[in-house]
Amino acid sequence: MATNKLLLTFAICRLIVTVGLTLRPTELLRLGLDGQLSLDPTDMETASLDFGMMSRAEPLAVFHPASADDVVRLVGAAYGSVNGFTVSAKGHGHSINGQAQTSHGVVIEMSRSVKKLGQLSPLVSMEQEEQAQRYVDVWGGELWIDVLRAALEYGLAPKSWTDYLYLSVGGTLSNAGISGQAFNHGPQISNVYELDVVTGKGELMTCSEEQNSELFHAVLGGLGQFGIITRARIPLEPAPQRVRWIRALYSNFTAFTKDQEFLISLHGHPNSQKFDYIEGFVIVDDGLINNWRSSFFSPRNPVKITSFNANGGVLYCLEVTKNYDESNANSIDQEIEALLEKLDFIPTSVFTTDLPYVDFLDRVHKNELKLRSKGLWDVPHPWLNLFVPKSRISDFDKGVFKGILGNNTSGPILIYPMNKDKWDHRSSVVTPDEQVFYLVAFLRSALDTVIGGDENQSLEYLTNQNRQILRFCDDAGIKLKQYLPHYTTEEEWMDHFGDKWAQFYQRKMEFDPRRILATGQRIFKPSFSTKVASW
Repeated sequence: MATNKLLLTFAICRLIVTVGLTLRPTELLRLGLDGQLSLDPTDMETASLDFGMMSRAEPLAVFHPASADDVVRLVGAAYGSVNGFTVSAKGHGHSINGQAQTSHGVVIEMSRSVKKLGQLSPLVSMEQEEQAQRYVDVWGGELWIDVLRAALEYGLAPKSWTDYLYLSVGGTLSNAGISGQAFNHGPQISNVYELDVVTGKGELMTCSEEQNSELFHAVLGGLGQFGIITRARIPLEPAPQRVRWIRALYSNFTAFTKDQEFLISLHGHPNSQKFDYIEGFVIVDDGLINNWRSSFFSPRNPVKITSFNANGGVLYCLEVTKNYDESNANSIDQEIEALLEKLDFIPTSVFTTDLPYVDFLDRVHKNELKLRSKGLWDVPHPWLNLFVPKSRISDFDKGVFKGILGNNTSGPILIYPMNKDKWDHRSSVVTPDEQVFYLVAFLRSALDTVIGGDENQSLEYLTNQNRQILRFCDDAGIKLKQYLPHYTTEEEWMDHFGDKWAQFYQRKMEFDPRRILATGQRIFKPSFSTKVASW
């Protein structure tokens, strides 16, 4: 305890020297922080980086909270200090462009909290008999994989997911949280009953559709600008036991998108008449068709693009699943066949596998372990995620997939449509102004520093190509929106939010008037003066 207080005093002294904090160290100690305010080199290094590995910003200190009250006290101290300091909440650190970083404040490590287990572990409520009222309460820094494990103990699971489960609940809810279930259930932000949020004024507020609704909708998809999520109440449904996982190839883009759009139009039909998950990806080289997203294709029997007469050297892969258990195991084959017979894929290109539900949801992590073993995970990731309106997806295909990309992508390219009416317009997220829009995600890795990498896989090459893609869309008048957006000027952010900007700005002034939260997003500058706050 004495050692912890000594380290805490040292960290506070650094804050005083750097930002002019007016409280004495003993006064901050009396705030009753149960967590750890750390200057440990390992903590500082971890907080300085993220998954993107394209930016670096060392904070003044790192805080490991033991409870929501700790977060309240720290943010309250930042808000109340004369010269101020910023606070950034960091989950699993999967951001791409330093969104959870700060070089002039404190990073709160939400997924590495002191008491992450025990009192802060997921709590599943079974008090309500009705399925619609079953839920799990989770700490904002909890990883979705742990939420899944806790819920499965009761035979339950959340409805909407991300492809990768080692992300924090607060992190995905601050963006949207999307995967192949979004066409049916909407993004994760459409599947939340209630939140506890620490605002930029250091106030802990419980919010929902009925209580403090303005804050509730602001925080969901709010990029961390209005508060730090310390608790989320997530609805649950009975978890299926197994998944039938199917992939089929297309050489014609029009047929591919027509089929995807048809399948997501079935969202209102009974479960027996629709798939549970709909995604897809683009294949522009032989290497990608056999990579980690395409584990169906055996290395001993690799698939060649040329064998399918790809139009323009590009193939498109439809990826769908059907969940089932003992109650409908006998009918699953017929249900799948009834859906597949309405589609126009290449007849000889259907690949099917069957696996436990949890294995399907956790599929990307298995590939992460393979990439880590080869030294291919901790590399720069110049990802670009776009929402493209349905009316222009064909133009995007011609200009980007068959144009800018060439025949080397350095990573997966996901593409799948979603239904706009599954997204709550009251949230802070912005999407294209069409009923159907596509996610196009360029999930590339810069591999020029590893053995076998070339200049077409360099960070400079890939970031320049991202700029080319954005410039092409701008010149072509394709009114896309960035998902996990990255901009550096207020003008760019105003353009991104469009008609929502005025509301977004008003909410910021109400819930974080000193603009101390999530400054790594580069939307607002802090209201206090600091040499390192400018960008």
